[in-house]
Amino acid sequence: MILTDDQRQLADMTRSFLAEEGTIKKQLRHWRDTGCKDGFGHGLWKQMAELGLTGLAVPEKEGGLGLGATEAALVMEEVGRNLTPSPFLTTSIVAVEALKGSEQGKRWFPGILSGDTVAAFAVDEGPHHRPRQIALEAKRSGNGFSLTGSKQFVVHGASADLIIVAARTGGSPGEPEGLTLFAVPRDAAGMTVENVTLTDSSKAARLTFEDTEVDADAVIGEVDNGWEPLRRAMRAGRTGAAAELVGVASGASAMTVDYLKQRKQFGKLIGEFQVLQHRAAHLFGEIEIARAATLKAAELLDKGDEKAGIMTHVAKAKSGRVSALAVQEAVQMHGGIGMTDEHDIGLYMKREKVLDALFGDANYHARMVQVMGR
Repeated sequence: MILTDDQRQLADMTRSFLAEEGTIKKQLRHWRDTGCKDGFGHGLWKQMAELGLTGLAVPEKEGGLGLGATEAALVMEEVGRNLTPSPFLTTSIVAVEALKGSEQGKRWFPGILSGDTVAAFAVDEGPHHRPRQIALEAKRSGNGFSLTGSKQFVVHGASADLIIVAARTGGSPGEPEGLTLFAVPRDAAGMTVENVTLTDSSKAARLTFEDTEVDADAVIGEVDNGWEPLRRAMRAGRTGAAAELVGVASGASAMTVDYLKQRKQFGKLIGEFQVLQHRAAHLFGEIEIARAATLKAAELLDKGDEKAGIMTHVAKAKSGRVSALAVQEAVQMHGGIGMTDEHDIGLYMKREKVLDALFGDANYHARMVQVMGR
């Protein structure tokens, strides 16, 4: 895929900005070591807003840039390359996609554009990503709904001003019919939030809803017809996560190649050993394939192509497996130092493990490709 001049400029600008302001030392290690409850810096989020990044996918008529999944993927790759902790994926990609065309979008887009609003996406209820198995119940109550149930792995859930919750207003678990999306504010009565630190020091939440009352205006789209906006948001999120995984793989690979050019054993640079050259070359090819698959998925999403769905599964599966290979090779080639917290390379492995599970791991998406390809 050939990028346009505008897309290349966006990629270059984001790469330069995050390489300066979104580094592991300035962001990930800083917020981890200071025990930040959010796991990311709101100052950086505001800077991203000033650059127009937070509103990248917000429609132009709502004040955003009106760009698509391809541009979002370019930003996410740089986020992954620098391991930059940021709510960009959950807020500027997933939440924005879910809110498009709704009255709730008009309410929340201004805060996203200004960098004052963080959004979370609450879908999973068990240990694995199974969106059709949603069981959290939303019953009619007065002029609104009462939510009862729980959600797991809600990234930035404890920091979010807005939580988009997928609940069941009809049908049974396993059925796409009867699902509804709700925009739930952070101070909703009856919602309990347990903040959890994940292995890469990022934050997710467990949410418990006990007769949590929301009014009818909280509905995003139509009651019982939430599967389509949910699927649309998940496809955008999976493609964004795939792009971040490509960035994680690229960042780990680049750090490893630099190490191969510096580390000596037996009087020779280890990068001169043919077996390591072969492994590095193989990894380079695999990363390029994962990047191509991800950009293709983004392109098809932007075109509204009917093949976009299966391609998002291909992208998430391929980028997940390639990123796992990249970080494993990176830690192994660094030797003993790769297992220490003092060296940054191990942080890439931790991020890959968490990111792979988000919106379904590589195995889940490989199975979906098989099912949809029949």
